[in-house]
Amino acid sequence: MGFGGFTDGIVLHQILGWHHLVCVTLDCQPTSIEQLQIQNTQDGYFHLGLWVVTLLGTAMLFRAARHAGQGWSGRVLSGSMLAGCGLFDFVEGMVDHQILGIHHVYPGHSHQLLYDMIYLAAGVLFFAIGAWITLAALRAPEGTPPGRSSRP
Repeated sequence: MGFGGFTDGIVLHQILGWHHLVCVTLDCQPTSIEQLQIQNTQDGYFHLGLWVVTLLGTAMLFRAARHAGQGWSGRVLSGSMLAGCGLFDFVEGMVDHQILGIHHVYPGHSHQLLYDMIYLAAGVLFFAIGAWITLAALRAPEGTPPGRSSRP
């Protein structure tokens, strides 16, 4: 989930500048340096929380790897990461965009709701694809190349 949050924070908050964690204007564009500083501080706390989630996830991964009874693969890791990103996008989109309304994907745009719905749909899609990749990799016999069935 941490990687999904970092993608949101880096791409939508910092690179595109579409929104911040908490918007104080309709289009989420600050009207003063003070507002920008407040929004950047809030984004910083958001990133700190994501860093903690990522650190905990890494520790859990390390612990699980030490006790793994099943072979690990890059497909399991990448599928799990994609599913986690999708889960983050969906939960964050529902809570922050729809329920609390503290920001939207592209606030103030004439198609603001459409951007929010695409974000939610992408979250569901990423989760589904990631879960499929992970489960397929876990079910495949050891040594089976990606995309190949173990059946003749």
